[in-house]
Amino acid sequence: MSLFALYARVLGELGPERRLGLILALANIALAAAAFAEPMLFGALIDKLTSVQNAGNRPSWSDINLLIAAWVGFGLFNIAAGVFVALFADRLAHRRRLAVMANYFEHALTLPLAYHTQTHSGRVLKVMLEGTSGMWALWLSFFREHCASFVALFILLPFTLWKNWQLGLLLIFLVVLFGSLTAYVLRKTDKLQSNVESYHSSLAERASDALGNVPVIQSFTRIEAEVRGLRSTITSLLEAQIPVLTWWAVATVATRASATLTVLSIFVVGTWLLMQGQTTVGEIVTFMGFATMLVGRLEQIVAFVNFIFMQAPKMREFFEVVDTLPAVRDLPGAPDAGRLEGRITFDDVSFSYDGKRAAVADVSFEVMPGETIAIVGSTGSGKSTTLGLLHRAFDPQSGRILADGRDIREMSLLSLRRNIGVVFQEPMLFARSIRENLTVGKPDATDAEMMEALDRAQATEVMARQPDGLDTIVGERGRTLSGGERQRLSIARALLKNPPILILDEATSALDAATEVKLQKALDEV
Repeated sequence: MSLFALYARVLGELGPERRLGLILALANIALAAAAFAEPMLFGALIDKLTSVQNAGNRPSWSDINLLIAAWVGFGLFNIAAGVFVALFADRLAHRRRLAVMANYFEHALTLPLAYHTQTHSGRVLKVMLEGTSGMWALWLSFFREHCASFVALFILLPFTLWKNWQLGLLLIFLVVLFGSLTAYVLRKTDKLQSNVESYHSSLAERASDALGNVPVIQSFTRIEAEVRGLRSTITSLLEAQIPVLTWWAVATVATRASATLTVLSIFVVGTWLLMQGQTTVGEIVTFMGFATMLVGRLEQIVAFVNFIFMQAPKMREFFEVVDTLPAVRDLPGAPDAGRLEGRITFDDVSFSYDGKRAAVADVSFEVMPGETIAIVGSTGSGKSTTLGLLHRAFDPQSGRILADGRDIREMSLLSLRRNIGVVFQEPMLFARSIRENLTVGKPDATDAEMMEALDRAQATEVMARQPDGLDTIVGERGRTLSGGERQRLSIARALLKNPPILILDEATSALDAATEVKLQKALDEV
């Protein structure tokens, strides 16, 4: 995605705020036009005072009242319009940042398990935060300052030709010259900055990975090695960043030097034209004001382009995630499955993760409502994959899976999963209260229902040890609990949902034998 296409797409993310964005853009156009009025009025005042003095008269306020009034009027307009733009640009940028972040979060949760298996969660989070922050800053700076700068350069700049074509051509030439320098720097550093961003992603992944495995790092005395690895990534990042910073330092210095060169050029050429009788002192003053203002605008645009350029890899990563389509989606008009009875049929089902090696091949079986079956096999034989196919974590490449005689792909995904309770191989708990973890599948559950589910899951004694009962926070991924306690809470969560189809993926592996027997008996009664 080119820089301009990326820029257009970010502006397109304004969504329902586009109308306000258009109003802000129009206000910026008015501000740019008003900015041109100041040097013109200043030049007109100089010419007026000079002409009165040359006529042998003493200047009076009556000679310049209208010009001063116009200057004051434009000044007040600039203040009012500037306040309007600043206030509403801030609000627009903050609203859209949070809305886009929420949309990204929702989309990321719909992506297939295979995507999340292959993509580090630290990277997904980093892309969300940095991408939305970059868009927020772009919207804010564009509507606050840079829209007016673009208008001044590309629309009002030709106006200078009407005022004085010789000085106008000189001004346009100088602006194009310094703009070309910026474009040259962009071409030089585009690929370099993409490499820099890849190191940032590696840094986020490595740090997140280490922080998520602190017990292992401490137990295996890996602190020094992990820090050394992180420092190595940081060093590589800096080595990649330095050339980019060098190029932009050159561009920044050149742009600042352009202010002096431009004003000096306007003064020298203007003085020569004055000697030829082709301009006035007021016009020279006006064009020096134009030059100072336009070079200032050019500096703003260079800073803006520099910002976009530095943020572009982050926003490209953001849109790569947004453009990733979920592998499992509802068919158009897929109906609600309602409450299923629980008859499950696998009809010659095959599935492969990579399209080469089969994870599940030609599997066929049937389970009747109320019946319990076990899928057995060696490690890696496809047991968890088979169960994942049932709740459509992925879809089979061939064959069908039926629920009550209907292909599960023809049901809405939400209604299918509403009928299934899953206890995963690894207990997955949120860093929230026990109550919030239990009510994931049944938000309106009462305390009595939760306690009943906990009792069936042999977790009553677990609750007795919790200082705040159901309101006890279990920590990140339930780390304040033992492995067996986490499994029992996961089972209680599935039982509370009371689904017609219950999937246990090695859900009792962390339980002692006595507890497992009691739990199996309780499950038989469900």
